[in-house]
Amino acid sequence: MENERVALNGDGAVGVMPPAPKRKKRINREEVAGTLMASIPLIGFLLFGFLPLVLAFAMAFMELRFFSFVDATWVGLANFKEVVEDPMFWESVVNTLVLGSSTLISLVLSLLIAYLLSKNIVGKKTFRMIYFLPYVCSVVAITLMWKYMFNTNYGIINQILGRTGENPIDWLGDSKYFSWAVIIMSVWSGMGYGIILFTAALTGVNQSMVEASKIDGAGAFRTFWSIVFPAISPTSFYLLVMGVIGALQSFAVTNVLAQSGGPNSDGVTIVFYLYRRVFEYIGKMGVASASAWILALMILVITIIQFILSRRWVSYDQ
Repeated sequence: MENERVALNGDGAVGVMPPAPKRKKRINREEVAGTLMASIPLIGFLLFGFLPLVLAFAMAFMELRFFSFVDATWVGLANFKEVVEDPMFWESVVNTLVLGSSTLISLVLSLLIAYLLSKNIVGKKTFRMIYFLPYVCSVVAITLMWKYMFNTNYGIINQILGRTGENPIDWLGDSKYFSWAVIIMSVWSGMGYGIILFTAALTGVNQSMVEASKIDGAGAFRTFWSIVFPAISPTSFYLLVMGVIGALQSFAVTNVLAQSGGPNSDGVTIVFYLYRRVFEYIGKMGVASASAWILALMILVITIIQFILSRRWVSYDQ
């Protein structure tokens, strides 16, 4: 028998022992509790991430009426064709790229401020906290605050610039200033996160190499570019990738500042365009889904390009 065991008797004879009893596997309560807790994010992703993704993919090839699959008709690539041939979509792409320039400005300023705060200055922890506060506040609340600050008649921005009375700056109504208003607000509210991460990255820079470069006669800029920046390049790359993805998905700021899309539709981003297709045009849910998938492909392509280019400037050996 397979479960029987062979043993030697005292006189050297071979004997057969009965099979060993099978041990019952105890149920570990901690293992069960850990599995249940770990499955919560997975279940959440399946319900609120993967399932909507599949439905959106199906809707992109259908013509739907309102928000139901009832009476939905298969139209193939017609929705994608409508999006690509819509001039407003390409205008929204340009607007997104223009407003997304705030990401690069925010990164540069975040690095500069973090580098200054890494020095021995008085109250640097307080400054870090002040810079980080806008990041943890509600985007809608911050945007409403800036909306009042940019007000043409009684806004504090015009008060500071002395542009009140007969020659005020119409920040939110003039196409020349609207994009600048959005960029200024986005830079101000987005620097805090970068400052915190850059500050943490700067603490890991090899100071002996910095001191050696100074002894060799290297200037401050040369030391930063050759030693400090390569050491913090992984953090810079992470902030760049996440910042670009966030910029391509921007919607809340321009929607709060100008629900109509701003002057000359300068505030209509790609997601704003998608939003309009869903709620302002009857029966255009399929077109909105198609535009969402086009945006997803754009983000994928841009991210892949960033990863390819990162091999030339990101160093993980510092």
